[in-house]
Amino acid sequence: MFEQAFKRIDTILRQDDGCSTELDYIEQTSWLLFLKYLDTLEENRAQIAELHNQPHTYLLENRFRWRNWAMPLTAAGTLNHNQALIGDDLRDFVDQKLLPYLRGFKQRADSPKTIEYKIGEIFS
Repeated sequence: MFEQAFKRIDTILRQDDGCSTELDYIEQTSWLLFLKYLDTLEENRAQIAELHNQPHTYLLENRFRWRNWAMPLTAAGTLNHNQALIGDDLRDFVDQKLLPYLRGFKQRADSPKTIEYKIGEIFS
């Protein structure tokens, strides 16, 4: 499953000017995978909290969660092409809003041992 996804990503990214090997875009691919993982982790934590009838507070604000900017879904569960960010809108969102927000986790963290601090450190 993942092998096909990576091959597809590789094929698409290699078509960009200036990209001749995976090394040209490994950093971007890595942080995208991390953000997707973080969204899935948070969703799993929320479900576990709900099963135990406990409150859950998401690490990321709603607008910065993967499912809301990278993969917004319709009520039917398909990609909402009208809400998905693409092109200049996607670039501007990532550069001007998402990355500064994620870097700020380091300053807002209670301790270097917290996941918040680690997120901030990754994106600093």
